[in-house]
Amino acid sequence: MRIRALVLAASGAVALSALAVPAAQAAPAGPAVTFSQLKVNSGKNIVVGPTTTVTVSATYTVTKPANLDPQSFATLPVLFRGDTLGMNSDDLLAGDEPGTCTTSSATVLKCSAKIQFRPKSSDEDVDLLSSEAGSWKLGGLAADADGGTTWQAGLGTTKLQRKATLTTDASPEPVKKGKTITVTGKLARANWDTNKNAGYSTQPVKLQFKKKGATTWSTLKTIKSSTTGALKTTVKATADGYFRYTFAGTTTTSPVNSAADFVDVR
Repeated sequence: MRIRALVLAASGAVALSALAVPAAQAAPAGPAVTFSQLKVNSGKNIVVGPTTTVTVSATYTVTKPANLDPQSFATLPVLFRGDTLGMNSDDLLAGDEPGTCTTSSATVLKCSAKIQFRPKSSDEDVDLLSSEAGSWKLGGLAADADGGTTWQAGLGTTKLQRKATLTTDASPEPVKKGKTITVTGKLARANWDTNKNAGYSTQPVKLQFKKKGATTWSTLKTIKSSTTGALKTTVKATADGYFRYTFAGTTTTSPVNSAADFVDVR
């Protein structure tokens, strides 16, 4: 499994390629700190399209001994998968720069960091692969100038999702009342391996209608996308209004509503 190498720096004094250290040369014990109140992307899912880098913020609290100089170590929030967090974790994702911390008290630091998520381009060590979409666990990493590392798991979870796209086209326009309206569309999602959108197959998608002048949508039926992500169904024309497809999302893929398509019924 891929592991993103981390480089930490604090006040120009701490520098550590923590995850580049071979397992046989395990890092010594790190600073005696604990992490709490970690929140990544304000608690929302992280949604990444096919090409654009997404940068999210993380906030967290670090508790330390009163006599430990906050300039002597660096910290990072990390995302990981697998049962354990450490140098041998199956997957690790983290920021390229250490967190920035301010002193709240002699023992408490309030910290923030940025984490970037980049669809695959040329650097396989740091860029996302489509297989990495889904649920990730949250943890913290602290490192000092002696190469010591402190890992802490159990700080929550987040979802890293491929961005979905959805279209709707209702025809004919206009149409006589009682006649058949054919509603087509396509459900696709970001492919981080190819940097393109690709059809999302066999997914349940709702067809919704909103009568002209109304404020709420009603669900007419649920259909499944084809093997290419295509959508097609028919309904009877009853009144002027808007049609749209809506997708609830999955663990790996974001929810999405299509733009509305108006049909004039005469």
